[in-house]
Amino acid sequence: MNTATTWDHNGMETVPLMLGGNVFGWTADRATSFAVLDCFAAGGGTLIDTADYYAAWVPGNRGGESERMIGEWLKSSGRRDRMVIATKVGLLEGPAGNGLTAARIIEAAEDSLRRLQTDVIDIYFAHKDDAETPLEESLAAFDTLIRQGKVRAIGASNFTAERTREALELAEANGLPRFEMIEPNYNLVVRQVYEGALQQLALAEGLKAVPFYGLGGGYLTGKYRRMEDIAGSPRETWLRPYLEGEGPAVLAVMDEIAAETRRSLPDIALAWVREKPGVLAPIASATSVEQMEALLAGMEFRLTDEQIALLDKAVSR
Repeated sequence: MNTATTWDHNGMETVPLMLGGNVFGWTADRATSFAVLDCFAAGGGTLIDTADYYAAWVPGNRGGESERMIGEWLKSSGRRDRMVIATKVGLLEGPAGNGLTAARIIEAAEDSLRRLQTDVIDIYFAHKDDAETPLEESLAAFDTLIRQGKVRAIGASNFTAERTREALELAEANGLPRFEMIEPNYNLVVRQVYEGALQQLALAEGLKAVPFYGLGGGYLTGKYRRMEDIAGSPRETWLRPYLEGEGPAVLAVMDEIAAETRRSLPDIALAWVREKPGVLAPIASATSVEQMEALLAGMEFRLTDEQIALLDKAVSR
């Protein structure tokens, strides 16, 4: 299997894995974050995903912790030119408010550039749709940043197919930049967000999908199988729906395939995402070098058509 893929804007060849930065400044401290990033880069990885909002939910944090950590690593490692950095705007509040108003986008971009210690954001995502701000206003702000050389390309995270299509049509009609990437919540349990209209739109318009929660926030690693496993954990709120829903049925099928292939559950979960049409690379996080090494090693694994079919049937859609 050829594990290399290319992000066209930079002509960079990279492994088909995007490193999630949501854990940096949350469940991974500075030393751990640097070690994980070093390991990722040494393994050929170049795609790094973060957001200004990470990790504002942690008591005592204000947001920007992940960007700051990545920026310090980029400076100390000297690897900026070999990395594709994606960050997001729309959830963290600033002096200009929050959401996707032009003022907030411009303000937030400057803050992100400063924290990341870079002159340009490779991919700038709208973190979440803002129904109160006209899409044309948001796209015009992104256009300003692109013309200033501060952003290379833009993407849409957590957008519906309808709103993504509307943005693409507005961009074409008004000579504004178009979304080139989408970032949906997509994994073996959460299927309905991407499959269907959004996936069809991505394929028709050539949008690259970089799904987040490819490991279901850790659930699809098999580590959290009972409610007692998540009680009091920082992940409890996120993982409860998996345990109460179709997660156990999916894990049962994954366990069968793991026994058959002697591969880990994370290998199986991410291999399934990588095989789906329109996917450039799944996003996955690591809180240790051992986890990072395992994610990199798992990229060569491919599921058979029969195994994919079994996994597809594990969730009723």
